[in-house]
Order: sequence, then C-alpha cells, then structure tokens
Amino acid sequence: MARTVAAIHDIGDAEVICLQEVAQNFPGLKGGNCEDEVALLAAAFPGHEAIYGAGVDVPDGAGGRARFGNLMLSRPEVGAVFRHLLPCPADPGQPAMQRCCVEAVLQAPWGPVRVLTTHLEYYSARQRGAQVAMLRALQKEVAGHAGADPGGGDVSPAFAARRRPVTAVVCGDFNCEPGSGAYTLMSADIALHVPAWRDAWRVKHGSRAHDPTVGLHGAEWPGRAYCCDYAWVSEDLAARVAKVEVYAATPASDHQPLVLELND
Repeated sequence: MARTVAAIHDIGDAEVICLQEVAQNFPGLKGGNCEDEVALLAAAFPGHEAIYGAGVDVPDGAGGRARFGNLMLSRPEVGAVFRHLLPCPADPGQPAMQRCCVEAVLQAPWGPVRVLTTHLEYYSARQRGAQVAMLRALQKEVAGHAGADPGGGDVSPAFAARRRPVTAVVCGDFNCEPGSGAYTLMSADIALHVPAWRDAWRVKHGSRAHDPTVGLHGAEWPGRAYCCDYAWVSEDLAARVAKVEVYAATPASDHQPLVLELND
C-alpha cells in the first residue's frame, strides 16, 4: 500500500483518484495483509473524500466482513453517489467474481460531471460484454432523466430531484484490448441525443497505438505488454481532453497508472 500511495504522489497532485482492487479485511489475497485499504488510502489523502463500493462482500470467517471493490478519492465537492453492481450472466467453466462500478457527481470548474470507476471481468468475455452493455445503458438512462420532468408534489426528501449530468468520465481496468469485442462495443454510438463513450486516448492521440498498461517491469502476469486500462469520456466532454498518459515508470502494481487531464 505504501508503494501505491508513493506512486500516486509521484505522479502529481491529482484532483480525483480512481482505484480498483481495493480490499477491506480480505484474507488470502495475494500481496495483501488483510488490511482496511480504504482507511489507509483515505488517511493518505486527507484532502480527498473517499467513496467506496464493494462488488464482493462476504463473511471473513472471523465474525467480520471481507470486501473487495473500487475506491474513488475526490478533492472536488461530491454530490450524489451511486454504487452499481454489474451483471454477471452464467458462463459455465469460467471463474468469475461480482463486479461493481462506483459513480459520483463531482463539481468541476465548468460544472457538474459524473466520474465512474470500475473493473470488468477478466475471464469471461460474455460477462465482460454484459458489463459494457450496462455502462452504455447507464449513459442512456441518465440522458433520459436529464430531459424528463421529475414532477413535484409533497413527497419525501428522498424523492428530491438531484442533478446528474450526462457529461461523464468512466475509467478503470476493462480487461480487454483495443479492437476487442468489448472495446468496440464500448466505443459504439448509443442512441440519438445520448453522448456516447469515447476512448480518451483515441481523442488525444488518434490512431497512435495505446501505450501498454500491463506487462511491464518484469511482472509475473501477464506474459506480454498490452493495454487494458482506459479512461472514457462522454462525447460532449471530448473537447476538454488535454492529456492522456500511461505512467510507465512505477513498478508499484502490475497495472500502470493512467493519467487524464481535462481543460477547465
């Protein structure tokens, strides 16, 4: 964990930090010490608000809970937060774990923006495709609410309309390579008047091959270098993409950090 914190600080003063494979009290994880990694990371970045979502939440065998999921640390003001369990259709013979996506409405200099951090299935292409389909459906759902009248009336404050913009960033480990079926589906148009997801690397670098995000520094896994980590921006946000870089210098993880910078 100390190496991860040091690598993040080395990259620079990030406004928003999105992390995957963050565990709380999870025995048996390779390289883990059954720590509360959420608490450790939150303490390491005291100026950021911590937003955690666990895809896996099970008994730890000692009377507590073991959790494994995604963490967002945000310096900008945090509005509404959503925790989505991603689909996991049966795929016989393929190992799988429940995956999730953490979403928060943050206040950017130009206005509210949704930021989502996720980690898609590694083994099953069927499950990965279903999870990409949900990320696309989520964008369509948000666009539908943005154009709808929420109504009024004397109802509970829990029904209060809260702004949830279609302008968004979704990032994380997608466990697929550029040009794969899941990547192609994620890149496709969604529907009329719904800003589609655009690979920020392609927005900034055009046809230049993606820098690898795994397989560097002699890691045991995988056996070659390739890209499977991405930042996607909604189409209406593409013009603000100023920088997309893979931070290749650090060996802190078997995945390299991806840095996205947006213009104000």
